[in-house]
Amino acid sequence: MSTVSSIEQLAINTIKLLSVDQVNAAQSGHPGAPLGLAPLAHVIWKQLRFNPKNPTWINRDRFVLSNGHSVALLYSLLHLFGYSLTIEDLKQFRQLHSRTPGHPEADLDGIDVTTGPLGQGISNAVGLAIAQKNFAARYNKPGFTLSDSFTYVVLGDGCLQEGVSSEASSLAGHLKLNNLIAFYDDNHITIDGDTNVSFTEDVNKRYEAYGWNVIHVQNGNTDLESIRNALEQAKKSDKPTLIRLTTIIGYGSLQQGTHSVHGAPLKADDLKQLKSKLGFNPEEYFAVPQEVYDYYQKETLTPGELLNEEWNKLFESYSKEYPTEAGEISRRLKGEFPSDWVSKLPTYTPEDKALATRKLSELTLETIFDYLPELIGGSADLTGSNLTRTKEATDFQPDDSGIGSYNGRYIRYGVREHGMGAILNGIAAFGANYKAYGGTFLNFVSYAAGAVRLSALSGHPVIWVATHDSIGLGEDGPTHQPIETLAHFRAVPNIKVWRPADGNEVSASYKVALEQKHTPSIIALSRQNLPQLEGSSIEKASKGAYVLKDVENPDVIILGTGSEVSIAVDSVKVLADKGIKARIVSFPDTHTFDQQSEEYKLSVLPDGVPILSVEVLSPFGWSKYSHEQFGISRFGASGKAPEVYKFFEFTPEGIASRAEKTIEFYKGQQVKSPLKRAF
Repeated sequence: MSTVSSIEQLAINTIKLLSVDQVNAAQSGHPGAPLGLAPLAHVIWKQLRFNPKNPTWINRDRFVLSNGHSVALLYSLLHLFGYSLTIEDLKQFRQLHSRTPGHPEADLDGIDVTTGPLGQGISNAVGLAIAQKNFAARYNKPGFTLSDSFTYVVLGDGCLQEGVSSEASSLAGHLKLNNLIAFYDDNHITIDGDTNVSFTEDVNKRYEAYGWNVIHVQNGNTDLESIRNALEQAKKSDKPTLIRLTTIIGYGSLQQGTHSVHGAPLKADDLKQLKSKLGFNPEEYFAVPQEVYDYYQKETLTPGELLNEEWNKLFESYSKEYPTEAGEISRRLKGEFPSDWVSKLPTYTPEDKALATRKLSELTLETIFDYLPELIGGSADLTGSNLTRTKEATDFQPDDSGIGSYNGRYIRYGVREHGMGAILNGIAAFGANYKAYGGTFLNFVSYAAGAVRLSALSGHPVIWVATHDSIGLGEDGPTHQPIETLAHFRAVPNIKVWRPADGNEVSASYKVALEQKHTPSIIALSRQNLPQLEGSSIEKASKGAYVLKDVENPDVIILGTGSEVSIAVDSVKVLADKGIKARIVSFPDTHTFDQQSEEYKLSVLPDGVPILSVEVLSPFGWSKYSHEQFGISRFGASGKAPEVYKFFEFTPEGIASRAEKTIEFYKGQQVKSPLKRAF
């Protein structure tokens, strides 16, 4: 066991007690992990490279708390290490409107990713490490190391049990991300009690099999020297490193080593004895000795500011030697695109060839990928189906692999949808305006629902290229045909769910998705060919919904998305033969449409005309925009796409029949736009 200096011990004890005081004040939270992890946190943060006065400095080290329930520990660190959290903020832990919610949220300086759902944080960390490797490979030059930061992540047994961490960790090992250092808090406790009831695997061997460097610190409670040595050894590795740290949960508490200390405040007598044992006044709360502030200022904060200043000077010199690259970096750090990038998006006329929207997506990527170095994409083993890789793209692979390089911007995720989603969030969180996209079948975005939700909650503007968007994929049948998927994701706050109907709408979906700063997007794309529509344009589609085909005094409005829009257009002729006039509205994204002015929305969906929605997926949610809904409320069917469409009556005649019934039902009634509601 190493000797710990008195000031270090005081600092560690301060971290512990600030954490348990937060939980005590809230009478809610998790004191056990912070008590066990405070020594580790002290070692990591003391040598961490960051500058709270410039929290977005691109070459700062990243720290991810994957076991986010122990967030009181992180708030203590942010306060002690100079971020904007005050003692008063700590006292408001878990209270309504406080800056210290129950799990880490990325809108607070010093927190890069939102964690809480276990396994997400370690997977985000893989994305952060990928982004750093790519940024360094593109911009570092001889004598100019602009990027050499590390990503540190702390995780627990729960993170290791969630499958998403396995997906991401496996890929990290393959990619040899030696800038990633993970600390496994091996305290043998989960909510159900001792891990021997469900989790007895050899984690060391598992991570060695993934291709990680594995180190075991047997006494994480007090052996700071071993923790420091492990960390320094990890920095020299040519692989990602897992440092397994055996700790006692709730160390120092009367309930240490039991699940009772995991998720409940310490009892009053326990809290007092702990404070006395650690040399603090048991009657004082949120006490921070001035010498602890001074110690961290001297050891970490001042050196961090100086490193940031040195980097700024290095970048000034770099700008003179490499003005093109420096200009590109400056633009990216401002979150800007080249001023003329939108002009690169392809446009189409009705005379152009009918193509699947997945193919149109590929053509869009082909035109913009090389022009936007911040664009980094990939696929979950479906590159040839998703069409997400441009012809001249280089794969992101280790430099010594012979199959790519870290300068590459196309990631082979393997069959790992959930891991891919969480990694996308990490790439986006790195900064430098990274725009990360990932491809899979729309139905399998559901595998990644947890990561998608965190994209929206955290404000990571990632893009899902989700092909094979309907029963139109045909013979693969119900297992692959999405029904409820779009309804599910449209119900998630702060996410754009695009289902473009032709090439102009595909370009619009990419335009809007790439322009987002805090909103992710799913772009659902067809396998079957669709015609280029008369009346479509990037400008119109960028509003989320628009009148594609109009007529004076329509009897009915038919709104559709994706492949159903062209069928709806064809239904107009069937209706016209019966003397019925129909307006056709293309509705590629409800989220974007909702952001338009009330005047515009009512110009598209006005009073006085019954509205029928048409989509070959669940009709759930369309009552917000239509009076009647034509959709599918069962699983799909296996067969050739045209036959399946005919079976479900998604034909011009089938749509026309339902339009007639809609008109008949609302005849003689005062029809108000479904947009008009009490609140």
